[in-house]
Amino acid sequence: MASRLQKAGERTSGARRDALLAAAAALRGADPRLMVKRAFELHGDSAMVGGRTLHLDTYRRIVVLGAGKASALMAAELENILGERADDGVVIVPEYQHPLPKLRKVEIVKSTHPLPSEKGVRAAKRLLAVLDGVGKEDLVVCALSGGASSLMPFPVEGVSVDDLARTTMLLQKAGADICEVNCVRKHLSRIAGGRLAEKARGAEVLSLIISDVVGDDLSAIASGPTAPDPTTFVDAEDVLKKLKVWGRLPAPVRRAVRAGVEGRTSETPKPGSASFERVSNVLVGSNRAACVEAKTFLEREGYHVSSFRGSVTGEARVVGKQLALLARSWSGRGRRGAVWGGETTVTVRGKGAGGRNQEVALAAALTLGESSGITVISFGTDGIDGPTDAAGAITDSTTFARAKAHGLDPFESLEDNDSYSFFRALGDLVVTGPTGTNVNDVMIALSGKD
Repeated sequence: MASRLQKAGERTSGARRDALLAAAAALRGADPRLMVKRAFELHGDSAMVGGRTLHLDTYRRIVVLGAGKASALMAAELENILGERADDGVVIVPEYQHPLPKLRKVEIVKSTHPLPSEKGVRAAKRLLAVLDGVGKEDLVVCALSGGASSLMPFPVEGVSVDDLARTTMLLQKAGADICEVNCVRKHLSRIAGGRLAEKARGAEVLSLIISDVVGDDLSAIASGPTAPDPTTFVDAEDVLKKLKVWGRLPAPVRRAVRAGVEGRTSETPKPGSASFERVSNVLVGSNRAACVEAKTFLEREGYHVSSFRGSVTGEARVVGKQLALLARSWSGRGRRGAVWGGETTVTVRGKGAGGRNQEVALAAALTLGESSGITVISFGTDGIDGPTDAAGAITDSTTFARAKAHGLDPFESLEDNDSYSFFRALGDLVVTGPTGTNVNDVMIALSGKD
């Protein structure tokens, strides 16, 4: 959480302090409650959301449904705004997420992440049970954020949740980006890819969405349960074959995809479908909000933030090298900084432990060598980087010397995808715990202050 980063920063000094405090500012900027509060303006019995006016007193019932790492805090703010107008609802969160807000009307159901499970199927059915009770006179407010795809799996007939988990794992290890993963998952789900909107039975649907997808494509965030899906079964098959995982997929998954390609099963609902006539999808927050807060903090501390980038993608080790090379180019030019946002990928070839942010930091460390006066931090705003308990890592000009003293070889660690063990030994992991938000990653480089 932001408070843990704040305390970590206050315990140190120099550029390391500034990097940690900038990271804390980024997390505060990604607070789901603030994002919902800014987007949902209540004036008496009317609400202004995404340029639309909703007359709340005209609805028979108002229910809140949702899933994702930010959904509990989003639901808490919706309860504050709606008050007694909210009837009931369900939001699905990761089972490891704590603390959770106390909600009066909305039930919090726990599920598994990052891999789907039968627990998630039960959670999805609980959410659908609430949706079964709505009709044309009702308003469904959806709180959606990253992580929802895994948290509420409801696979198509013939595909098991274990098949879905195996497919997800193969895609992730092959270096698939989130849009590629979700393209496949949408075509294996009875909820994703706009199918949740199909099940709303003509009710008014307002989806408030926090993006964890580079480019903020509403059809890709949380696998787009209430958004039209522009992708097809052909696209899903192309992704699986391009990444060379087709032959290793569970047979039921291959059969389901081929059935769609051949037109033997229905496509996900597309733009223009009648299913979306009373559906509004509103982006309420994204990675930019976190990056702006980090930039604002650094400028107050006297840094010239000469590089501010969003939508950063690519191999983590390549991005880490680019960030470090940029910082090295600032030598002798005073306090300068870079704030980058996005989501990198890791093509796993080794047997070590780590995540994309730790790999960004390790690649940066290799490029920095013993360059003085440079600090780089990379972290996931959800507090989870790969299958580890860290959000990311921090590195600086002392990293090489300290690694040598611990008998660590950063080159070998990178080749084995073992960034976690490397930074854990140095005490340089960035640990926040689950943050209750999710707006991709933030990468910061600082120069000119020891």
